[in-house]
Amino acid sequence: MQKKKIAIADDHCLVREVMANYLAVQMAADVVQAGSVEELEALIEAEGPFDIILLDLIMPGMNPGLEALTRVLERNQHKPVMLFSGNAPPGVIHEALDRGISGYVEKSQSARSLINAINFVLAGEIYLPMSFRMNSVRPALADEKGLTPKEIDVLRCLTNGLMNKEIAQNLGVSEVTIKMHVRSICAKLNVRNRTQAAMLGSQFLLV
Repeated sequence: MQKKKIAIADDHCLVREVMANYLAVQMAADVVQAGSVEELEALIEAEGPFDIILLDLIMPGMNPGLEALTRVLERNQHKPVMLFSGNAPPGVIHEALDRGISGYVEKSQSARSLINAINFVLAGEIYLPMSFRMNSVRPALADEKGLTPKEIDVLRCLTNGLMNKEIAQNLGVSEVTIKMHVRSICAKLNVRNRTQAAMLGSQFLLV
Protein backbone atom coordinates (compact mmCIF):
# COMPACT_ATOMS: atom_id res chain seq x y z
CA MET A 1 0.00 0.00 0.00
CA GLN A 2 1.34 3.41 -0.98
CA LYS A 3 2.16 5.69 1.93
CA LYS A 4 -0.13 8.65 2.55
CA LYS A 5 1.39 12.07 1.98
CA ILE A 6 0.65 14.48 4.81
CA ALA A 7 1.66 18.12 5.16
CA ILE A 8 1.63 19.98 8.47
CA ALA A 9 1.71 23.79 8.36
CA ASP A 10 2.27 25.51 11.71
CA ASP A 11 4.56 28.34 12.71
CA HIS A 12 5.36 26.70 16.07
CA CYS A 13 8.31 24.46 15.29
CA LEU A 14 7.92 22.19 18.33
CA VAL A 15 4.21 21.60 17.66
CA ARG A 16 4.65 20.62 14.04
CA GLU A 17 7.75 18.49 14.68
CA VAL A 18 6.03 16.49 17.41
CA MET A 19 2.93 16.05 15.25
CA ALA A 20 4.98 15.11 12.20
CA ASN A 21 7.03 12.49 14.05
CA TYR A 22 3.94 11.01 15.69
CA LEU A 23 1.95 10.75 12.46
CA ALA A 24 4.91 9.37 10.52
CA VAL A 25 5.23 6.51 13.01
CA GLN A 26 1.60 5.82 13.87
CA MET A 27 0.24 6.14 10.34
CA ALA A 28 3.33 4.98 8.46
CA ALA A 29 2.98 8.15 6.40
CA ASP A 30 5.33 10.51 4.61
CA VAL A 31 5.00 13.77 6.54
CA VAL A 32 6.47 17.14 5.55
CA GLN A 33 6.42 20.41 7.43
CA ALA A 34 5.93 24.09 6.63
CA GLY A 35 6.21 27.15 8.86
CA SER A 36 4.03 29.45 6.77
CA VAL A 37 1.43 29.41 4.03
CA GLU A 38 4.09 30.43 1.54
CA GLU A 39 6.28 27.47 2.51
CA LEU A 40 3.28 25.16 2.22
CA GLU A 41 2.45 26.44 -1.25
CA ALA A 42 6.07 25.88 -2.28
CA LEU A 43 5.89 22.30 -1.01
CA ILE A 44 2.71 21.63 -2.97
CA GLU A 45 4.32 23.09 -6.06
CA ALA A 46 7.41 20.93 -5.62
CA GLU A 47 5.84 17.64 -4.50
CA GLY A 48 2.32 17.78 -5.93
CA PRO A 49 -0.93 17.61 -3.96
CA PHE A 50 -0.96 15.95 -0.55
CA ASP A 51 -3.49 13.37 0.59
CA ILE A 52 -4.28 15.66 3.51
CA ILE A 53 -3.01 18.97 4.84
CA LEU A 54 -3.19 20.10 8.47
CA LEU A 55 -3.22 23.88 8.40
CA ASP A 56 -2.89 26.09 11.46
CA LEU A 57 -5.59 28.74 11.50
CA ILE A 58 -3.31 31.48 12.85
CA MET A 59 0.10 31.54 11.20
CA PRO A 60 2.10 33.67 8.73
CA GLY A 61 0.17 34.00 5.49
CA MET A 62 -3.23 33.09 6.95
CA ASN A 63 -5.13 36.35 6.61
CA PRO A 64 -8.46 36.98 8.42
CA GLY A 65 -10.48 36.72 5.21
CA LEU A 66 -9.40 33.10 4.60
CA GLU A 67 -8.33 33.87 1.02
CA ALA A 68 -5.13 31.94 1.72
CA LEU A 69 -7.19 28.90 2.64
CA THR A 70 -9.00 29.01 -0.69
CA ARG A 71 -5.65 29.30 -2.45
CA VAL A 72 -4.25 26.28 -0.60
CA LEU A 73 -7.34 24.23 -1.45
CA GLU A 74 -6.99 25.08 -5.11
CA ARG A 75 -3.25 24.35 -5.19
CA ASN A 76 -3.85 21.02 -3.45
CA GLN A 77 -6.42 20.17 -6.14
CA HIS A 78 -9.18 20.19 -3.51
CA LYS A 79 -7.81 17.19 -1.70
CA PRO A 80 -8.59 17.28 2.05
CA VAL A 81 -7.41 20.24 4.10
CA MET A 82 -8.09 20.32 7.83
CA LEU A 83 -7.75 23.39 10.00
CA PHE A 84 -6.45 23.11 13.53
CA SER A 85 -6.36 25.75 16.22
CA GLY A 86 -6.41 26.26 19.95
CA ASN A 87 -9.65 28.23 19.93
CA ALA A 88 -11.37 29.01 16.64
CA PRO A 89 -14.57 31.10 16.50
CA PRO A 90 -17.47 28.98 15.19
CA GLY A 91 -18.22 31.57 12.52
CA VAL A 92 -14.73 31.24 11.08
CA ILE A 93 -14.96 27.45 10.96
CA HIS A 94 -18.36 27.62 9.27
CA GLU A 95 -16.94 29.97 6.65
CA ALA A 96 -13.99 27.63 6.16
CA LEU A 97 -16.39 24.72 5.71
CA ASP A 98 -18.23 26.72 3.07
CA ARG A 99 -14.90 27.26 1.30
CA GLY A 100 -14.27 23.52 1.20
CA ILE A 101 -12.24 22.35 4.19
CA SER A 102 -12.71 18.74 5.26
CA GLY A 103 -12.62 19.32 8.98
CA TYR A 104 -11.38 21.10 12.04
CA VAL A 105 -9.22 19.74 14.87
CA GLU A 106 -8.74 21.46 18.21
CA LYS A 107 -5.18 21.49 19.53
CA SER A 108 -6.53 20.38 22.90
CA GLN A 109 -7.61 17.02 21.44
CA SER A 110 -5.59 13.90 22.15
CA ALA A 111 -3.06 12.46 19.72
CA ARG A 112 -5.26 9.42 19.19
CA SER A 113 -8.21 11.69 18.37
CA LEU A 114 -6.06 13.41 15.77
CA ILE A 115 -5.37 10.13 14.00
CA ASN A 116 -9.05 9.18 14.15
CA ALA A 117 -9.97 12.55 12.66
CA ILE A 118 -7.45 12.18 9.84
CA ASN A 119 -8.64 8.66 9.00
CA PHE A 120 -12.25 9.88 9.09
CA VAL A 121 -11.45 12.61 6.58
CA LEU A 122 -9.37 10.30 4.38
CA ALA A 123 -12.46 8.09 4.19
CA GLY A 124 -14.30 10.99 2.56
CA GLU A 125 -16.10 12.42 5.59
CA ILE A 126 -16.17 15.83 7.26
CA TYR A 127 -14.73 15.83 10.78
CA LEU A 128 -15.72 18.23 13.54
CA PRO A 129 -14.90 17.65 17.22
CA MET A 130 -17.74 16.99 19.60
CA SER A 131 -17.00 20.15 21.58
CA PHE A 132 -17.43 22.23 18.43
CA ARG A 133 -20.69 20.50 17.61
CA MET A 134 -21.82 21.12 21.16
CA ASN A 135 -21.14 24.84 20.85
CA SER A 136 -22.81 24.93 17.44
CA VAL A 137 -25.91 22.88 18.19
CA ARG A 138 -29.19 24.59 17.49
CA PRO A 139 -30.81 25.53 20.80
CA ALA A 140 -34.22 24.83 19.24
CA LEU A 141 -33.42 21.15 18.81
CA ALA A 142 -34.45 20.28 22.35
CA ASP A 143 -37.68 22.25 22.00
CA GLU A 144 -38.50 20.99 18.50
CA LYS A 145 -37.96 17.30 19.19
CA GLY A 146 -38.12 17.12 22.98
CA LEU A 147 -34.60 15.73 23.29
CA THR A 148 -32.89 15.99 26.66
CA PRO A 149 -29.32 17.37 26.90
CA LYS A 150 -28.00 13.82 27.42
CA GLU A 151 -29.90 12.59 24.36
CA ILE A 152 -28.39 15.41 22.32
CA ASP A 153 -24.93 14.27 23.46
CA VAL A 154 -25.74 10.71 22.37
CA LEU A 155 -27.09 11.96 19.04
CA ARG A 156 -23.83 13.84 18.40
CA CYS A 157 -21.95 10.60 18.96
CA LEU A 158 -24.27 8.76 16.57
CA THR A 159 -23.59 11.31 13.84
CA ASN A 160 -19.86 10.71 14.35
CA GLY A 161 -20.38 6.99 13.70
CA LEU A 162 -19.66 5.78 17.23
CA MET A 163 -21.05 2.47 18.46
CA ASN A 164 -22.92 2.10 21.77
CA LYS A 165 -19.84 0.86 23.64
CA GLU A 166 -17.77 3.81 22.43
CA ILE A 167 -20.52 6.29 23.30
CA ALA A 168 -20.81 4.79 26.77
CA GLN A 169 -17.06 5.20 27.32
CA ASN A 170 -17.11 8.78 26.06
CA LEU A 171 -20.05 9.81 28.23
CA GLY A 172 -19.11 7.75 31.29
CA VAL A 173 -22.31 5.71 31.50
CA SER A 174 -23.27 2.08 30.92
CA GLU A 175 -23.92 0.60 27.50
CA VAL A 176 -27.43 -0.32 28.65
CA THR A 177 -28.10 3.35 29.38
CA ILE A 178 -26.94 4.30 25.89
CA LYS A 179 -29.26 1.71 24.34
CA MET A 180 -32.15 3.28 26.26
CA HIS A 181 -31.16 6.75 25.05
CA VAL A 182 -30.94 5.53 21.44
CA ARG A 183 -34.42 4.01 21.63
CA SER A 184 -35.79 7.25 23.09
CA ILE A 185 -34.04 9.34 20.41
CA CYS A 186 -35.46 7.18 17.63
CA ALA A 187 -38.95 7.51 19.07
CA LYS A 188 -38.74 11.28 19.47
CA LEU A 189 -37.28 11.78 15.99
CA ASN A 190 -39.82 9.32 14.55
CA VAL A 191 -37.16 7.19 12.84
CA ARG A 192 -36.73 3.42 12.67
CA ASN A 193 -33.09 2.98 13.66
CA ARG A 194 -29.84 4.64 14.76
CA THR A 195 -28.67 5.17 11.18
CA GLN A 196 -31.76 7.19 10.33
CA ALA A 197 -31.41 9.07 13.62
CA ALA A 198 -27.82 9.99 12.77
CA MET A 199 -28.81 11.18 9.28
CA LEU A 200 -31.65 13.30 10.64
CA GLY A 201 -29.60 14.55 13.56
CA SER A 202 -26.84 15.81 11.26
CA GLN A 203 -29.34 18.31 9.87
CA PHE A 204 -29.65 19.90 13.30
CA LEU A 205 -26.17 19.69 14.76
CA LEU A 206 -24.63 22.54 12.75
CA VAL A 207 -26.00 26.07 12.66
